[in-house]
Amino acid sequence: MKSGKVYLVGAGPGDPGLLTVKGARALVEADVVVYDRLLDPSLIELAPSSAERVFVGKERGRQALTQAEINDLVVAQGLAGKMVVRLKGGDPFVFGRGGEEAQALASAGVAFEVVPGVTSAVAAAAYAGIPVTHRGMSTSVTIVTGSEDPTKGETSTDWTALAKTGGTLVVLMGWATLPGIVTTLQANGMASDTPVALVQWGTWSRQRAVMGTLSDIVERGKTAGIGAPVIAIIGKVATLREEIGWFDRRPLLGKRVLVTRSRTQASRLIELLTELGAEPIELPSIEIGPLDDYSELGRALADTADVPGRWVIFSSVNSVEYVWDRLRLMGMDARYFSGATIGAIGPATAQSLRQRGIEPDFVPKRSVSEEVIAELSGRDWTGRLVVLPGSAIGRDALATGLSGLGADVRRVPAYRNVRPEGVAERARAAFAEGIDVVTFTSSSTVRNLVDILGDDRSLLDGCVIACIGPITAGTANELGLSVDVVAAEHNVEGLAEALVGYFAANADAAAAED
Repeated sequence: MKSGKVYLVGAGPGDPGLLTVKGARALVEADVVVYDRLLDPSLIELAPSSAERVFVGKERGRQALTQAEINDLVVAQGLAGKMVVRLKGGDPFVFGRGGEEAQALASAGVAFEVVPGVTSAVAAAAYAGIPVTHRGMSTSVTIVTGSEDPTKGETSTDWTALAKTGGTLVVLMGWATLPGIVTTLQANGMASDTPVALVQWGTWSRQRAVMGTLSDIVERGKTAGIGAPVIAIIGKVATLREEIGWFDRRPLLGKRVLVTRSRTQASRLIELLTELGAEPIELPSIEIGPLDDYSELGRALADTADVPGRWVIFSSVNSVEYVWDRLRLMGMDARYFSGATIGAIGPATAQSLRQRGIEPDFVPKRSVSEEVIAELSGRDWTGRLVVLPGSAIGRDALATGLSGLGADVRRVPAYRNVRPEGVAERARAAFAEGIDVVTFTSSSTVRNLVDILGDDRSLLDGCVIACIGPITAGTANELGLSVDVVAAEHNVEGLAEALVGYFAANADAAAAED
Protein backbone atom coordinates (compact mmCIF):
# COMPACT_ATOMS: atom_id res chain seq x y z
CA MET A 1 0.00 0.00 0.00
CA LYS A 2 1.36 3.44 -0.91
CA SER A 3 2.08 5.85 1.91
CA GLY A 4 -0.66 8.41 2.45
CA LYS A 5 -0.25 12.00 3.55
CA VAL A 6 -2.56 14.73 4.83
CA TYR A 7 -2.05 18.42 4.14
CA LEU A 8 -3.80 20.78 6.56
CA VAL A 9 -4.22 23.72 4.20
CA GLY A 10 -5.39 27.20 5.10
CA ALA A 11 -7.68 28.47 2.34
CA GLY A 12 -7.63 32.07 3.52
CA PRO A 13 -10.69 34.13 4.44
CA GLY A 14 -12.59 34.09 1.13
CA ASP A 15 -10.79 35.75 -1.76
CA PRO A 16 -9.42 32.72 -3.67
CA GLY A 17 -6.40 34.79 -4.69
CA LEU A 18 -5.17 34.62 -1.11
CA LEU A 19 -4.56 30.87 -1.24
CA THR A 20 -0.83 30.19 -1.02
CA VAL A 21 1.13 28.67 -3.90
CA LYS A 22 1.90 25.64 -1.74
CA GLY A 23 -1.78 25.21 -0.90
CA ALA A 24 -2.72 25.34 -4.58
CA ARG A 25 -0.06 22.78 -5.42
CA ALA A 26 -1.42 20.40 -2.79
CA LEU A 27 -4.95 20.73 -4.18
CA VAL A 28 -3.82 19.99 -7.72
CA GLU A 29 -2.31 16.69 -6.52
CA ALA A 30 -5.10 15.65 -4.12
CA ASP A 31 -6.89 12.30 -4.10
CA VAL A 32 -9.36 13.54 -1.48
CA VAL A 33 -10.42 17.07 -0.47
CA VAL A 34 -12.10 17.48 2.91
CA TYR A 35 -13.42 21.03 3.04
CA ASP A 36 -15.22 23.56 5.23
CA ARG A 37 -18.18 25.87 4.59
CA LEU A 38 -16.78 29.38 4.06
CA LEU A 39 -14.65 28.67 1.01
CA ASP A 40 -14.77 29.98 -2.54
CA PRO A 41 -15.96 27.09 -4.76
CA SER A 42 -13.20 27.79 -7.27
CA LEU A 43 -10.66 26.45 -4.77
CA ILE A 44 -12.32 23.04 -4.73
CA GLU A 45 -12.18 23.00 -8.53
CA LEU A 46 -8.37 23.11 -8.39
CA ALA A 47 -8.43 19.44 -7.39
CA PRO A 48 -8.47 16.82 -10.16
CA SER A 49 -11.92 15.81 -11.39
CA SER A 50 -11.16 12.31 -10.11
CA ALA A 51 -10.59 13.53 -6.55
CA GLU A 52 -13.20 12.69 -3.92
CA ARG A 53 -14.77 15.78 -2.35
CA VAL A 54 -16.12 15.56 1.20
CA PHE A 55 -17.98 18.50 2.79
CA VAL A 56 -17.61 18.73 6.57
CA GLY A 57 -18.71 22.34 7.08
CA LYS A 58 -19.94 23.70 10.37
CA GLU A 59 -21.95 26.72 11.42
CA ARG A 60 -23.64 27.77 14.64
CA GLY A 61 -26.19 25.10 15.56
CA ARG A 62 -25.43 22.80 12.62
CA GLN A 63 -22.55 20.70 11.39
CA ALA A 64 -22.10 18.04 8.74
CA LEU A 65 -19.69 16.03 10.92
CA THR A 66 -18.53 16.41 14.49
CA GLN A 67 -14.89 17.33 15.05
CA ALA A 68 -14.17 13.80 16.23
CA GLU A 69 -15.70 12.41 13.03
CA ILE A 70 -13.60 14.79 10.93
CA ASN A 71 -10.47 13.64 12.77
CA ASP A 72 -11.38 10.00 12.10
CA LEU A 73 -12.08 10.74 8.44
CA VAL A 74 -8.73 12.36 7.63
CA VAL A 75 -6.88 9.68 9.60
CA ALA A 76 -8.70 6.88 7.74
CA GLN A 77 -8.02 8.44 4.33
CA GLY A 78 -4.37 8.92 5.19
CA LEU A 79 -4.04 5.33 6.40
CA ALA A 80 -5.67 4.21 3.14
CA GLY A 81 -2.72 5.67 1.25
CA LYS A 82 -4.54 8.74 -0.08
CA MET A 83 -3.11 12.18 -0.67
CA VAL A 84 -5.57 14.20 1.41
CA VAL A 85 -6.09 17.96 1.51
CA ARG A 86 -7.95 19.13 4.58
CA LEU A 87 -8.99 22.56 3.34
CA LYS A 88 -9.85 24.95 6.17
CA GLY A 89 -11.01 28.56 6.08
CA GLY A 90 -8.45 31.13 7.18
CA ASP A 91 -5.45 29.56 8.89
CA PRO A 92 -5.68 25.99 10.27
CA PHE A 93 -4.07 26.98 13.54
CA VAL A 94 -5.99 30.22 14.21
CA PHE A 95 -9.29 29.10 15.78
CA GLY A 96 -9.49 26.46 13.06
CA ARG A 97 -9.03 23.39 15.29
CA GLY A 98 -6.22 22.34 12.99
CA GLY A 99 -4.13 21.55 16.03
CA GLU A 100 -6.62 18.88 17.10
CA GLU A 101 -6.56 17.31 13.65
CA ALA A 102 -2.76 17.35 13.64
CA GLN A 103 -2.75 15.62 17.02
CA ALA A 104 -5.06 12.90 15.71
CA LEU A 105 -2.86 12.36 12.65
CA ALA A 106 0.32 12.25 14.74
CA SER A 107 -1.24 9.77 17.17
CA ALA A 108 -2.23 7.48 14.28
CA GLY A 109 1.17 7.71 12.64
CA VAL A 110 -0.14 9.44 9.50
CA ALA A 111 2.31 11.75 7.74
CA PHE A 112 1.06 15.33 7.51
CA GLU A 113 2.10 18.88 6.72
CA VAL A 114 0.58 22.18 7.77
CA VAL A 115 0.21 24.81 5.05
CA PRO A 116 -0.57 28.09 6.82
CA GLY A 117 -3.26 30.37 5.40
CA VAL A 118 -4.09 34.06 5.66
CA THR A 119 -6.27 34.58 8.71
CA SER A 120 -9.37 36.77 8.46
CA ALA A 121 -8.19 38.62 11.57
CA VAL A 122 -5.60 40.34 9.40
CA ALA A 123 -7.02 40.02 5.87
CA ALA A 124 -10.59 41.18 6.49
CA ALA A 125 -9.26 44.18 8.38
CA ALA A 126 -6.80 44.97 5.58
CA TYR A 127 -9.50 44.70 2.90
CA ALA A 128 -11.56 47.16 4.95
CA GLY A 129 -8.62 49.58 4.98
CA ILE A 130 -7.65 48.89 8.60
CA PRO A 131 -4.08 47.90 9.54
CA VAL A 132 -4.24 45.93 12.79
CA THR A 133 -1.04 47.67 13.92
CA HIS A 134 0.03 51.21 13.08
CA ARG A 135 2.81 53.39 14.44
CA GLY A 136 1.47 55.86 16.93
CA MET A 137 -1.86 54.05 17.26
CA SER A 138 -1.27 50.42 18.13
CA THR A 139 1.90 48.40 18.66
CA SER A 140 0.10 45.17 19.57
CA VAL A 141 -2.81 43.10 18.33
CA THR A 142 -4.79 40.49 20.23
CA ILE A 143 -6.97 37.95 18.40
CA VAL A 144 -9.74 36.40 20.43
CA THR A 145 -12.69 34.14 19.68
CA GLY A 146 -16.08 35.60 20.32
CA SER A 147 -17.79 32.23 20.50
CA GLU A 148 -17.58 32.34 24.29
CA ASP A 149 -20.11 34.56 26.02
CA PRO A 150 -18.20 36.81 28.47
CA THR A 151 -21.31 37.20 30.64
CA LYS A 152 -21.60 33.48 31.39
CA GLY A 153 -20.42 32.04 34.68
CA GLU A 154 -16.98 30.95 33.45
CA THR A 155 -14.85 31.97 30.47
CA SER A 156 -11.27 31.12 29.54
CA THR A 157 -10.80 34.62 28.07
CA ASP A 158 -9.49 37.31 30.43
CA TRP A 159 -11.74 40.14 29.28
CA THR A 160 -10.62 42.29 32.21
CA ALA A 161 -7.04 42.22 30.92
CA LEU A 162 -8.12 42.70 27.31
CA ALA A 163 -9.99 45.86 28.22
CA LYS A 164 -6.72 47.39 29.42
CA THR A 165 -4.20 46.24 26.74
CA GLY A 166 -4.32 49.50 24.78
CA GLY A 167 -3.66 47.77 21.46
CA THR A 168 -5.95 46.44 18.76
CA LEU A 169 -8.47 43.77 19.71
CA VAL A 170 -9.82 41.57 16.90
CA VAL A 171 -12.83 39.42 17.74
CA LEU A 172 -13.57 36.49 15.45
CA MET A 173 -16.88 34.62 15.34
CA GLY A 174 -18.38 37.10 17.76
CA TRP A 175 -21.50 38.64 16.24
CA ALA A 176 -23.93 36.67 18.41
CA THR A 177 -22.01 37.49 21.60
CA LEU A 178 -20.98 41.05 20.68
CA PRO A 179 -23.53 42.75 22.99
CA GLY A 180 -22.02 40.94 25.97
CA ILE A 181 -18.47 41.60 24.79
CA VAL A 182 -18.88 45.39 24.46
CA THR A 183 -20.67 45.56 27.80
CA THR A 184 -17.92 43.59 29.53
CA LEU A 185 -15.12 45.66 27.95
CA GLN A 186 -16.74 48.92 29.05
CA ALA A 187 -17.40 47.57 32.52
CA ASN A 188 -13.69 46.76 32.81
CA GLY A 189 -12.44 50.17 31.82
CA MET A 190 -12.35 50.41 28.02
CA ALA A 191 -13.62 53.83 26.93
CA SER A 192 -17.11 53.82 25.45
CA ASP A 193 -15.92 56.02 22.55
CA THR A 194 -13.30 53.47 21.45
CA PRO A 195 -13.61 53.10 17.64
CA VAL A 196 -14.99 49.78 16.38
CA ALA A 197 -15.35 48.39 12.86
CA LEU A 198 -17.49 45.41 11.90
CA VAL A 199 -16.48 43.63 8.69
CA GLN A 200 -18.90 41.10 7.25
CA TRP A 201 -17.82 38.62 4.58
CA GLY A 202 -14.29 39.98 4.72
CA THR A 203 -12.35 39.74 1.40
CA TRP A 204 -15.43 38.41 -0.46
CA SER A 205 -17.06 40.55 -3.15
CA ARG A 206 -20.05 40.91 -0.81
CA GLN A 207 -17.88 42.47 1.93
CA ARG A 208 -19.54 45.19 4.01
CA ALA A 209 -18.22 47.29 6.86
CA VAL A 210 -19.93 49.33 9.58
CA MET A 211 -18.17 51.89 11.76
CA GLY A 212 -19.08 52.95 15.26
CA THR A 213 -17.87 53.04 18.84
CA LEU A 214 -18.01 50.57 21.68
CA SER A 215 -21.20 52.22 22.91
CA ASP A 216 -23.20 52.08 19.66
CA ILE A 217 -21.63 49.48 17.35
CA VAL A 218 -24.15 46.76 18.15
CA GLU A 219 -27.10 48.98 17.29
CA ARG A 220 -25.35 50.28 14.16
CA GLY A 221 -24.64 46.72 13.04
CA LYS A 222 -28.24 45.65 13.54
CA THR A 223 -29.55 48.69 11.68
CA ALA A 224 -27.25 47.89 8.75
CA GLY A 225 -28.40 44.28 8.71
CA ILE A 226 -24.96 42.91 9.54
CA GLY A 227 -24.77 39.21 10.37
CA ALA A 228 -22.34 36.30 10.51
CA PRO A 229 -19.66 35.82 9.30
CA VAL A 230 -18.32 39.02 10.83
CA ILE A 231 -15.21 40.17 12.66
CA ALA A 232 -14.93 43.13 15.00
CA ILE A 233 -11.82 45.35 15.04
CA ILE A 234 -11.67 47.36 18.25
CA GLY A 235 -9.18 50.18 18.68
CA LYS A 236 -7.90 53.45 17.22
CA VAL A 237 -6.74 51.80 14.00
CA ALA A 238 -10.38 51.39 12.96
CA THR A 239 -10.49 55.13 12.20
CA LEU A 240 -7.97 54.67 9.37
CA ARG A 241 -10.67 53.05 7.24
CA GLU A 242 -12.03 56.43 6.20
CA GLU A 243 -8.61 57.41 4.85
CA ILE A 244 -7.28 54.20 3.29
CA GLY A 245 -10.32 52.02 2.65
CA TRP A 246 -9.87 50.59 -0.84
CA PHE A 247 -11.65 47.30 -1.43
CA ASP A 248 -15.22 48.60 -1.28
CA ARG A 249 -14.46 51.58 -3.50
CA ARG A 250 -14.20 49.44 -6.62
CA PRO A 251 -16.78 50.33 -9.29
CA LEU A 252 -18.68 47.03 -9.48
CA LEU A 253 -18.56 46.16 -5.79
CA GLY A 254 -21.08 43.50 -4.83
CA LYS A 255 -22.69 43.20 -8.27
CA ARG A 256 -23.55 39.58 -9.04
CA VAL A 257 -22.70 39.13 -12.70
CA LEU A 258 -23.76 36.07 -14.66
CA VAL A 259 -21.06 34.96 -17.09
CA THR A 260 -22.58 32.88 -19.87
CA ARG A 261 -19.39 32.43 -21.85
CA SER A 262 -18.02 28.92 -22.31
CA ARG A 263 -15.87 27.76 -19.41
CA THR A 264 -12.73 27.59 -21.54
CA GLN A 265 -13.13 31.27 -22.45
CA ALA A 266 -14.63 32.74 -19.28
CA SER A 267 -11.48 33.07 -17.16
CA ARG A 268 -10.38 36.48 -18.45
CA LEU A 269 -13.83 38.01 -18.06
CA ILE A 270 -14.14 36.54 -14.56
CA GLU A 271 -10.72 37.94 -13.68
CA LEU A 272 -11.67 41.43 -14.88
CA LEU A 273 -15.01 41.42 -13.08
CA THR A 274 -13.39 40.26 -9.84
CA GLU A 275 -10.78 43.01 -10.02
CA LEU A 276 -13.60 45.53 -10.41
CA GLY A 277 -15.34 44.22 -7.27
CA ALA A 278 -18.09 42.12 -8.85
CA GLU A 279 -19.04 38.58 -7.88
CA PRO A 280 -18.91 36.58 -11.13
CA ILE A 281 -21.36 33.69 -11.33
CA GLU A 282 -20.10 31.23 -13.91
CA LEU A 283 -22.91 29.67 -15.92
CA PRO A 284 -21.65 28.65 -19.35
CA SER A 285 -24.70 28.42 -21.60
CA ILE A 286 -22.47 26.84 -24.21
CA GLU A 287 -19.36 24.72 -24.17
CA ILE A 288 -16.87 24.55 -26.98
CA GLY A 289 -16.15 21.00 -28.02
CA PRO A 290 -14.46 19.02 -30.78
CA LEU A 291 -16.31 17.81 -33.87
CA ASP A 292 -17.29 14.18 -34.19
CA ASP A 293 -15.82 14.17 -37.70
CA TYR A 294 -12.89 16.31 -38.85
CA SER A 295 -12.72 15.00 -42.39
CA GLU A 296 -14.18 18.19 -43.91
CA LEU A 297 -11.71 20.47 -42.12
CA GLY A 298 -8.85 18.12 -42.95
CA ARG A 299 -9.76 18.09 -46.65
CA ALA A 300 -10.10 21.88 -46.70
CA LEU A 301 -6.67 22.38 -45.17
CA ALA A 302 -5.04 19.82 -47.47
CA ASP A 303 -6.78 21.05 -50.65
CA THR A 304 -6.03 24.74 -50.09
CA ALA A 305 -2.44 24.53 -48.88
CA ASP A 306 -0.91 25.47 -52.22
CA VAL A 307 -3.59 27.78 -53.63
CA PRO A 308 -1.90 31.09 -54.50
CA GLY A 309 -3.47 34.33 -53.30
CA ARG A 310 -5.85 32.65 -50.87
CA TRP A 311 -7.20 34.21 -47.70
CA VAL A 312 -7.70 32.47 -44.38
CA ILE A 313 -9.92 34.42 -41.98
CA PHE A 314 -10.27 33.38 -38.35
CA SER A 315 -13.42 34.58 -36.63
CA SER A 316 -12.52 33.57 -33.06
CA VAL A 317 -9.82 32.29 -30.75
CA ASN A 318 -11.54 28.90 -30.89
CA SER A 319 -11.11 28.67 -34.65
CA VAL A 320 -7.38 29.40 -34.28
CA GLU A 321 -6.92 26.75 -31.61
CA TYR A 322 -8.81 23.98 -33.38
CA VAL A 323 -7.20 24.64 -36.77
CA TRP A 324 -3.79 24.55 -35.14
CA ASP A 325 -4.58 21.23 -33.46
CA ARG A 326 -5.76 19.78 -36.78
CA LEU A 327 -2.65 20.98 -38.65
CA ARG A 328 -0.44 19.32 -36.06
CA LEU A 329 -2.33 16.03 -36.26
CA MET A 330 -2.00 16.14 -40.07
CA GLY A 331 1.77 16.58 -39.79
CA MET A 332 1.53 20.20 -40.94
CA ASP A 333 2.53 23.44 -39.24
CA ALA A 334 2.58 27.22 -39.74
CA ARG A 335 4.06 26.76 -43.20
CA TYR A 336 0.49 26.05 -44.34
CA PHE A 337 -0.04 29.81 -44.23
CA SER A 338 2.89 30.57 -46.57
CA GLY A 339 1.60 32.80 -49.36
CA ALA A 340 -1.78 33.30 -47.70
CA THR A 341 -3.29 36.53 -46.45
CA ILE A 342 -4.40 36.07 -42.84
CA GLY A 343 -7.42 37.82 -41.32
CA ALA A 344 -8.35 37.93 -37.63
CA ILE A 345 -11.75 39.13 -36.47
CA GLY A 346 -11.14 40.88 -33.15
CA PRO A 347 -8.04 41.70 -31.09
CA ALA A 348 -8.21 38.48 -29.05
CA THR A 349 -8.16 36.39 -32.23
CA ALA A 350 -5.25 38.43 -33.55
CA GLN A 351 -3.34 37.91 -30.31
CA SER A 352 -3.96 34.16 -30.46
CA LEU A 353 -2.35 34.09 -33.92
CA ARG A 354 0.60 36.18 -32.76
CA GLN A 355 1.22 33.73 -29.94
CA ARG A 356 1.70 31.11 -32.64
CA GLY A 357 4.10 33.24 -34.66
CA ILE A 358 1.59 34.52 -37.22
CA GLU A 359 1.09 38.26 -37.65
CA PRO A 360 -2.38 38.81 -39.18
CA ASP A 361 -2.50 40.91 -42.31
CA PHE A 362 -6.00 42.16 -41.67
CA VAL A 363 -7.72 43.04 -38.38
CA PRO A 364 -10.95 45.01 -38.86
CA LYS A 365 -11.64 48.14 -36.87
CA ARG A 366 -14.86 46.57 -35.55
CA SER A 367 -15.74 42.89 -35.18
CA VAL A 368 -19.15 43.07 -36.82
CA SER A 369 -19.48 40.98 -39.99
CA GLU A 370 -21.32 43.69 -41.94
CA GLU A 371 -18.64 46.26 -41.09
CA VAL A 372 -15.86 43.79 -41.88
CA ILE A 373 -17.38 43.35 -45.33
CA ALA A 374 -17.53 47.15 -45.74
CA GLU A 375 -13.79 47.38 -44.97
CA LEU A 376 -12.95 44.62 -47.43
CA SER A 377 -15.25 45.79 -50.22
CA GLY A 378 -12.59 47.94 -51.89
CA ARG A 379 -10.52 44.88 -52.85
CA ASP A 380 -10.92 42.70 -55.93
CA TRP A 381 -12.39 39.41 -54.71
CA THR A 382 -13.33 37.89 -58.05
CA GLY A 383 -12.51 34.19 -57.88
CA ARG A 384 -10.39 34.68 -54.75
CA LEU A 385 -10.40 31.64 -52.45
CA VAL A 386 -11.32 32.42 -48.84
CA VAL A 387 -11.13 29.76 -46.13
CA LEU A 388 -13.37 30.49 -43.12
CA PRO A 389 -12.91 27.98 -40.26
CA GLY A 390 -15.44 28.43 -37.46
CA SER A 391 -18.26 26.99 -35.42
CA ALA A 392 -20.39 24.23 -36.90
CA ILE A 393 -23.44 26.41 -36.23
CA GLY A 394 -21.83 29.83 -36.67
CA ARG A 395 -23.29 32.89 -38.32
CA ASP A 396 -23.02 32.99 -42.14
CA ALA A 397 -22.97 36.78 -42.58
CA LEU A 398 -19.23 37.02 -43.33
CA ALA A 399 -19.33 34.11 -45.81
CA THR A 400 -22.44 35.54 -47.51
CA GLY A 401 -20.92 39.00 -47.76
CA LEU A 402 -17.65 37.80 -49.26
CA SER A 403 -19.51 35.60 -51.72
CA GLY A 404 -21.47 38.66 -52.75
CA LEU A 405 -18.18 40.42 -53.52
CA GLY A 406 -17.22 37.58 -55.86
CA ALA A 407 -15.03 35.47 -53.58
CA ASP A 408 -14.92 31.68 -53.65
CA VAL A 409 -15.74 31.08 -49.96
CA ARG A 410 -15.08 27.78 -48.27
CA ARG A 411 -16.68 27.87 -44.84
CA VAL A 412 -15.64 24.80 -42.83
CA PRO A 413 -16.54 23.71 -39.29
CA ALA A 414 -13.60 23.55 -36.86
CA TYR A 415 -15.47 23.03 -33.56
CA ARG A 416 -18.99 22.77 -32.19
CA ASN A 417 -21.06 24.45 -29.51
CA VAL A 418 -22.84 22.19 -27.03
CA ARG A 419 -25.03 22.78 -24.00
CA PRO A 420 -23.43 21.81 -20.66
CA GLU A 421 -25.15 19.11 -18.63
CA GLY A 422 -27.31 20.25 -15.72
CA VAL A 423 -27.10 23.90 -16.75
CA ALA A 424 -30.88 24.52 -16.41
CA GLU A 425 -30.85 23.61 -12.72
CA ARG A 426 -27.75 25.73 -12.09
CA ALA A 427 -29.32 28.67 -13.93
CA ARG A 428 -32.46 28.66 -11.80
CA ALA A 429 -30.40 28.31 -8.61
CA ALA A 430 -28.25 31.30 -9.62
CA PHE A 431 -31.26 33.52 -10.30
CA ALA A 432 -32.88 32.40 -7.04
CA GLU A 433 -29.88 33.80 -5.16
CA GLY A 434 -30.05 37.05 -7.13
CA ILE A 435 -28.39 38.26 -10.33
CA ASP A 436 -27.69 41.93 -11.08
CA VAL A 437 -26.12 41.65 -14.53
CA VAL A 438 -26.26 39.06 -17.31
CA THR A 439 -23.39 39.18 -19.81
CA PHE A 440 -23.60 37.79 -23.33
CA THR A 441 -20.48 37.36 -25.45
CA SER A 442 -22.05 35.88 -28.59
CA SER A 443 -25.43 35.37 -30.20
CA SER A 444 -25.29 31.68 -29.30
CA THR A 445 -24.95 32.48 -25.58
CA VAL A 446 -28.14 34.58 -25.82
CA ARG A 447 -30.13 31.93 -27.66
CA ASN A 448 -28.93 29.15 -25.40
CA LEU A 449 -29.69 30.93 -22.12
CA VAL A 450 -33.17 31.97 -23.27
CA ASP A 451 -33.79 28.37 -24.36
CA ILE A 452 -32.41 27.04 -21.07
CA LEU A 453 -34.72 29.26 -19.00
CA GLY A 454 -37.75 28.39 -21.13
CA ASP A 455 -40.90 29.48 -19.34
CA ASP A 456 -38.74 31.18 -16.68
CA ARG A 457 -37.19 33.68 -19.07
CA SER A 458 -38.92 36.43 -17.08
CA LEU A 459 -36.05 35.96 -14.59
CA LEU A 460 -34.02 38.14 -16.96
CA ASP A 461 -36.42 41.07 -16.70
CA GLY A 462 -34.92 42.60 -13.59
CA CYS A 463 -31.30 42.20 -14.73
CA VAL A 464 -28.98 44.56 -16.56
CA ILE A 465 -28.37 42.93 -19.96
CA ALA A 466 -24.83 43.53 -21.24
CA CYS A 467 -23.65 42.44 -24.70
CA ILE A 468 -20.17 42.28 -26.16
CA GLY A 469 -21.25 43.89 -29.44
CA PRO A 470 -24.13 44.98 -31.66
CA ILE A 471 -24.62 41.58 -33.33
CA THR A 472 -25.07 39.92 -29.94
CA ALA A 473 -27.30 42.80 -28.84
CA GLY A 474 -29.37 42.40 -32.01
CA THR A 475 -29.97 38.75 -31.21
CA ALA A 476 -30.99 39.66 -27.67
CA ASN A 477 -33.46 42.25 -28.99
CA GLU A 478 -34.90 39.77 -31.47
CA LEU A 479 -35.56 37.40 -28.58
CA GLY A 480 -37.39 40.10 -26.64
CA LEU A 481 -34.66 41.18 -24.24
CA SER A 482 -34.06 44.82 -23.40
CA VAL A 483 -30.33 45.47 -23.80
CA ASP A 484 -28.81 48.02 -21.41
CA VAL A 485 -25.09 47.83 -22.24
CA VAL A 486 -23.24 47.25 -25.52
CA ALA A 487 -19.43 47.28 -25.46
CA ALA A 488 -17.77 49.82 -27.76
CA GLU A 489 -14.74 47.55 -28.08
CA HIS A 490 -16.00 44.06 -28.87
CA ASN A 491 -13.96 41.99 -26.42
CA VAL A 492 -14.18 41.12 -22.74
CA GLU A 493 -12.09 44.14 -21.74
CA GLY A 494 -14.51 46.38 -23.59
CA LEU A 495 -17.47 44.64 -21.95
CA ALA A 496 -16.05 45.16 -18.48
CA GLU A 497 -15.31 48.80 -19.27
CA ALA A 498 -18.84 49.32 -20.55
CA LEU A 499 -20.31 47.92 -17.31
CA VAL A 500 -18.18 50.30 -15.26
CA GLY A 501 -19.42 53.22 -17.36
CA TYR A 502 -23.04 52.12 -17.06
CA PHE A 503 -23.04 51.91 -13.28
CA ALA A 504 -21.01 55.10 -12.91
CA ALA A 505 -23.56 56.97 -15.03
CA ASN A 506 -26.42 55.55 -12.97
CA ALA A 507 -24.69 56.56 -9.73
CA ASP A 508 -24.14 60.09 -11.05
CA ALA A 509 -27.78 60.32 -12.09
CA ALA A 510 -28.94 59.15 -8.67
CA ALA A 511 -26.66 61.66 -6.95
CA ALA A 512 -28.01 64.47 -9.14
CA GLU A 513 -31.60 63.58 -8.17
CA ASP A 514 -30.69 63.71 -4.47
